[in-house]
Amino acid sequence: MRFNLWTFCLENLDAAGAIAGYVSISIIGFALISLVAKKRIKNNTGNFKPKWTHPLIGSLMGAIPGCGATIIVATLYKNKKISFGGLLASFISTLGEGSFVLLGASNEVDISGNLKAYVIITLFGLITGFIFGIAFDIFGFKSENKNQQEIIIENKNLAKIKHNNSILFIKKMAFYNIIIMSIFLAPGSIMAFWGGGINIISNITYWVSIGLSCSCIIYFLINKFMHHNTDCSHNEDNFKSTLSHAINDVAMVVYYVFIGLFVANFIIEILVGPEKFNAWMTSSTYLIILLAAVIGAIPGCGGMIAVIVAFITITDFPMAALIAAGIATSGDGIFALIAENKKDGLIISFIGLILALVIGYLALIFGF
Repeated sequence: MRFNLWTFCLENLDAAGAIAGYVSISIIGFALISLVAKKRIKNNTGNFKPKWTHPLIGSLMGAIPGCGATIIVATLYKNKKISFGGLLASFISTLGEGSFVLLGASNEVDISGNLKAYVIITLFGLITGFIFGIAFDIFGFKSENKNQQEIIIENKNLAKIKHNNSILFIKKMAFYNIIIMSIFLAPGSIMAFWGGGINIISNITYWVSIGLSCSCIIYFLINKFMHHNTDCSHNEDNFKSTLSHAINDVAMVVYYVFIGLFVANFIIEILVGPEKFNAWMTSSTYLIILLAAVIGAIPGCGGMIAVIVAFITITDFPMAALIAAGIATSGDGIFALIAENKKDGLIISFIGLILALVIGYLALIFGF
């Protein structure tokens, strides 16, 4: 079979855009909910009591799709309103923005399979987070909670960047394109979640999906290399800032989804071949779990998204590897924690990786 790079790129842009339709409305919706929750928490001066409930609260909040809830927990921990066990439970149970990818990938695999995988890894995260959160609180584990926010703000003020007007114009156009195209794709994305679609505009939807993917990729790259404004742990509690950071997250998710789909499909379909690749997957399960856990532990949502893309793309990708990645990942919420205390961020990431490997291999033994 002759390989056509242009067609291959369009196919993967379309697939990423189809996922982006659901991802965008989900991320923006949860961002607005998180905005309201943050304001209420700031007005609350008391601690959660009794203390044993902290890991339960943390694990439940971490299980909420997106990175907003873990940022709230990191804020609670900074203000000493929740224990270290509650903080740990939150980061163990979260899937970050990867949850939206798994729930929104209706064009890649059967929807019921996605929902089943989401429920399984969420339950593993909830239970693991709650148990080990309580364990760390019982043994009285504490970490120094030093506020480094003033230093970070000072460093940011010293690192002002001059922006080219044309670059800012392109970024602004991409921003509005993402919003407009997301609104256009929203009805079809919601219908696709239940296996439906709007066939009469399928051709238009195809090109809009490609356009949305391209806009997200352009927006992400401008933010990443020319206009550094991708930090999910923002402090501005208003609609404009919340919407801006939600679009940042949408662009980031779609960028990693496209890269993940492109690489995975290229390796499977072009370099190796589906049959040979599936044979390798089934013979190297232990190695795959290790790799999934390590990739998931990478700060941010990119690692977890990459593992989820592999899961929805590769037929025999082991559920145990997805579970391991889910426990290891801290999502974008880790940046909010690192902004306040780097030591805590490293401790949380290390504990999460160790637990991910243990639970991942146990899950494999028990047939997941």
